[in-house]
Amino acid sequence: MRFPKLAFVFMFVGCLVVYLTYVKRHYDDSKPQLPDQLPLHRMDIHKQSTSAQVVSESFQYGIMFDAGSTGTRIHIFKFQIEPNEAPKLAHETFRAIKPGLSAYADDPEKSKEGLLELLNVAKDTVPETLWSSSPLMLRATAGLRLLPGEKATILLDKVREVFSESLFLYRPDSVSIMDGTDEGTVSITSLPYCVLHGTETPKVGIYLGLGLMSARLAVLGGIEGQPLAGPQELVSPCLAPDYSGQWEHAEVLYTVKGQKAGEPIYETCLTKVEKMIYKRVRKIEGVKDVDFYAFSYYYDRAVDLGLIDESTGGSVKVSDYIEGAKKVCNNMAAGGIKESPFLCLDLTYISVLLQELDFPPDKELKLARQINDVETSWALGATFHCIESVHKHGTC
Repeated sequence: MRFPKLAFVFMFVGCLVVYLTYVKRHYDDSKPQLPDQLPLHRMDIHKQSTSAQVVSESFQYGIMFDAGSTGTRIHIFKFQIEPNEAPKLAHETFRAIKPGLSAYADDPEKSKEGLLELLNVAKDTVPETLWSSSPLMLRATAGLRLLPGEKATILLDKVREVFSESLFLYRPDSVSIMDGTDEGTVSITSLPYCVLHGTETPKVGIYLGLGLMSARLAVLGGIEGQPLAGPQELVSPCLAPDYSGQWEHAEVLYTVKGQKAGEPIYETCLTKVEKMIYKRVRKIEGVKDVDFYAFSYYYDRAVDLGLIDESTGGSVKVSDYIEGAKKVCNNMAAGGIKESPFLCLDLTYISVLLQELDFPPDKELKLARQINDVETSWALGATFHCIESVHKHGTC
């Protein structure tokens, strides 16, 4: 039976349509859903979580409370974190309030207001997604150390209570009091240069720069936290023989006097300082191979000697402090430098301390108040080491 040509054409077209319809339906079922079919909020959530992940991988925050005798200061350091590299300081946020914690010794509950105020600064600065991984610390100095009885302990317990509710990374031993003279004699820390400069170069050391007043009291013969019975009078070979004046430390007013003339001031002061420092210092290994920055009273006394410009800083050698101490002390014996009665004592202490730490006389120190617009401070050094420990060991 023969089919007309027209019927054959219609049959062929019909089969082709059926085939193409089948292929299209199969293709539609197998292809993925288009982006405009996704709910908008789901796409936004994905972007937010990715951003949070980038932030957490790139930056780490550390929060340090500096509880001094006259006020409490918060330092919020933002470090840039890169694989296999030391943290680099990206930014610092700073805020201070008065009075100091010791002012609340008789009513610790009132200290909470100031602590919460500073914690709010931290919460406004640190992204909320990073609160639980940002270490929170407090270090107290003379103000709390000199409180009688259990008052300091009660205040610190109040700080721990407030910190434990903050949602930041916190441990009870993150709140503590720094020891007095040891703040100055064992106050050296090393920081990779890249922490401040953002480049991988050799390490530098930074003096924590605390404790001069406590060291001064010890050299004068006083004991911190134990006022003298009766008149607060201290006599020292480190002062000019005819000097008599008043000096206040940790809210105690002392009368200080020089010894009678006859003994060489520098030699007797040197002996006094060496006895005070003896066995309180541990030497620093490899100090000759490390560049060191010094600040605080090291800076100020170099300015007093005319070794550096007060506004720009500069470099000095350890021998400059040694020779400066000899010159100032001998001038005092001749009746000079009455406007700076403690300069002989301070310079002798600095020169002995540096040598006990194993700094050779020809070792150069760079003196600066800031490095790359960052204030050099013990708080930065302590926070850096905590951050580094968190990344290595999971805790400070």
